[in-house]
Amino acid sequence: MTKSILITGCASGIGHACALHMRAAGWRVFASCRRAADCARMHELGFDSPRIDYTDADSIQSGLAEVLASTGGTLDALFNNGAYGLPGAVEDLPTAGLREIFETNFFGWHELTRQVIPVMRAQGHGRIVQNSSVLGLVTYPWRGAYAATKFALEGLSDTLRLELTGSGIHVILIEPGPVTSKIRENSIPHFETHIDWKSSPLRALYEAKLLKRLYQSSGPDAFELPPSAVAQKLARALTAKRPRARYYVTTPTYIAGTLRRILTTRAIDRILLRFK
Repeated sequence: MTKSILITGCASGIGHACALHMRAAGWRVFASCRRAADCARMHELGFDSPRIDYTDADSIQSGLAEVLASTGGTLDALFNNGAYGLPGAVEDLPTAGLREIFETNFFGWHELTRQVIPVMRAQGHGRIVQNSSVLGLVTYPWRGAYAATKFALEGLSDTLRLELTGSGIHVILIEPGPVTSKIRENSIPHFETHIDWKSSPLRALYEAKLLKRLYQSSGPDAFELPPSAVAQKLARALTAKRPRARYYVTTPTYIAGTLRRILTTRAIDRILLRFK
């Protein structure tokens, strides 16, 4: 029988690449997007594309209902992926902005996952794959909001994996480093809404560092990989007989994982501060 997967955030980047890859591998892919226009574009490419906006509980419920109506009430895998960034210094980050990014990057994922688990319990199997980040392993200056959501995701997913042991449901984290996507461009409206950098005591650093990186594309980052690299790891996580708890993508993630095991926090701080 054809296996089914629901992937969120398929308008571009990792989600889009994963949808194409898993369809080519023979899966029935439900490629969800936040905006109706993007769903229509995915329909034109031949995908089922329910609209799911992580900040809209009704869309989570109706989107999943659309999937289950199409499959007869089953779902083999969920890939939580849709997210955005909110760059800026933590001291300049208003609590409203932090709440907002958690709604999309964390709480919405939790809501959809909770609704999927009973389906997978009833069928006796399933895989819940969470697209985390190297910033769920180590943090980085100017990325406090995004890193906070990913650190929270790591902890929640590790707990859920333990709690679902023996149920037939596997919880898996994928942890990409720099991957080609639109996350930089998509973070600009959130930065402009929430970060008053002109009034910040760190204004000079914004001008020297963050603004240039945010508004001026300088080409691929060091070690940057295409989103197909994530798609390959997703396929491995979905088909392995005994999937790993974590799949690293890109060299920086492997380095970060190693540093966490062998260095003190102070030593890691010294390394990361070079990128401030």
